[in-house]
Amino acid sequence: MGTDVLQFQIETEREDDGRWIAEVIGLPGVMAYGQTTEDAIVKAQALGLRVLADRIEHGESHPTQKRE
Repeated sequence: MGTDVLQFQIETEREDDGRWIAEVIGLPGVMAYGQTTEDAIVKAQALGLRVLADRIEHGESHPTQKRE
C-alpha cells in the first residue's frame, strides 16, 4: 500500500523591510510573512493546508499532484 504525501512548491523573497514572504505556488493568495525564510515557509505551509482543508470540506477542487 502506497502513501501519497502532499508537497507544496513554495517561492520566497526578502522584502525591503527585512521580512521574508513565502508564496505557495498553485494556491492563489496563499502567502505568509516571517522573520526568516524557514518561519515564512512554515507559516505558508500551514496556511496552504488550511486552504486545502476548507476547499475539501466545501466540495471545491484542489490540486492533487506536486507541480514541478
